[in-house]
Amino acid sequence: MGIVYWTNKQTGITYAYNNEAYWDKEKKQSRAKRTLMGKVDPDTGEIVPTRPYKKKDKTASAIQVKPGPVPITEYKRSFCGATYLLDQIGRISGVTDDLKACFPETYKQILSVVYFLILEENNALNRFSHWQKLHVHPNREDIPSQRSSELFQSISEENRMNFFIRQGKRRIEKEYWAFDITSISSYSEVLNQVRKGRNKEYDRLPQINLALLFGERSGLPFYYRKLPGNISDVKTVRQLMAEFDVMGYKKVSVILDRGFYSRENINALLKNHQKFIIGVKLGLNYVNNALELERDSLKLWSNLETQFATYGICKSLEWDYEQERPYKGDVIKDKRRIYLLLFYSPEKAAKDQTEMNDYLTCLHDDLVNNTKKEYRMKDYERYFEVTETPKRGRKVTPKEDAMLEAARNYGYFGLLSNEVQDPFEALSLYRSKDIVEKGFGNLKERLNFRRMQVCSELSLNGKLFVEFVALIYLSYVKKKMQDAKLFDKWTLQGLLDELDVIELFEAPGHGRVLGEITEKQKDIYAALGVPSPSL
Repeated sequence: MGIVYWTNKQTGITYAYNNEAYWDKEKKQSRAKRTLMGKVDPDTGEIVPTRPYKKKDKTASAIQVKPGPVPITEYKRSFCGATYLLDQIGRISGVTDDLKACFPETYKQILSVVYFLILEENNALNRFSHWQKLHVHPNREDIPSQRSSELFQSISEENRMNFFIRQGKRRIEKEYWAFDITSISSYSEVLNQVRKGRNKEYDRLPQINLALLFGERSGLPFYYRKLPGNISDVKTVRQLMAEFDVMGYKKVSVILDRGFYSRENINALLKNHQKFIIGVKLGLNYVNNALELERDSLKLWSNLETQFATYGICKSLEWDYEQERPYKGDVIKDKRRIYLLLFYSPEKAAKDQTEMNDYLTCLHDDLVNNTKKEYRMKDYERYFEVTETPKRGRKVTPKEDAMLEAARNYGYFGLLSNEVQDPFEALSLYRSKDIVEKGFGNLKERLNFRRMQVCSELSLNGKLFVEFVALIYLSYVKKKMQDAKLFDKWTLQGLLDELDVIELFEAPGHGRVLGEITEKQKDIYAALGVPSPSL
């Protein structure tokens, strides 16, 4: 019957009504039913809806399907014991929730690749198709090589940073964070940050540097950053603190190797009110002066801690603090209290002597055979003198004064802190940075990342992130194994293999049947803080 317009004389507003005809059974005639459509815009004459006047279509797209179990459509047997363990670790650590929040469309694919990297030690990702046929995993479908490349490239910087922020907040409570850098070699000529640099493993290939941050107490990583291969450790500390600020971390406590030591870095740490423990070289003037004063008294029984088989003392010092203020064009100078912690270890002294003897032998052989290495050039001149004559040929003479000077410091080492005064508390915390070295080992060896096998920056960034997530799971398992002393009975791979044989049988119309679980397997789950699987 069309549209009917009606104007309210008091307000002057015109309304539009939809006239619909219907049959009135009682009066046996057609009648009209009006439904308000909306107001009429006085300028354009168009109808502005005030509320819906038709019922919503309950189409398939409008119906919200509640999530539920995946229906069983085929007979299948899959291994589930190890992937179940990783499911539980993801739940306990919050990794699964954080990935889901940051990558709602792809988090299941990320987790499946992570599980593969952990359980298939050293295997390339092209083996994923074979592995996924035999295992229960979050994505439940294959991820071909092309899809995995697309997955890596879809991981954005914003989502990555959101994940770091979420993970960091879970572990920020009164925990020192150990920070270190390693190098990863590459054959690539297209990656921007691949550069020639100082390689700690003396690999001659170009490299990128990878910085990792681990929680000292939790034993878990929660942040990483890739750097150009020619960036030295000492240049990264101020950038690290800037990124702490971006992520909202205030007054963080950090543990740093002596490679990060510089006067500028100490001033930057003090400026940002960051608590720190950092290794220092004995050759620094103020460290050497303090050591000379305490060299004899340091070895007294009263300074011995039998747990560490090490002697230790604390010296309170005043640090000459400086802060440049570019906006005012001046420099603030002040005195700050810091603590120099000096140690002597007889075990380290014997180790230092053995290592130095081996190193001097290598230097001597290089000089005799004329096979000098570029990275040793300074030490050739420091410890040996080379002369050549037509009759006697080449003669290599040791500089014994330099060797005696080096031998004086066998077994001694030092730390610097602005918070910890107890030498052995500081030493215990500092030694926890070994977890970073182990993390690097896991990345390079177990997670197959010693050589970067990617051809674009986006793929590298994404693969690094997935490897990092895998490192969180791996570090969690290792920490639990150490706490429960499981390494006395198991290797990491042996433990995962023991759980991996638990089977899940699926049959259409009959549901899922979990295979047998032995008492040994139940004990492993319990030791790792995880309930045994059940349906």
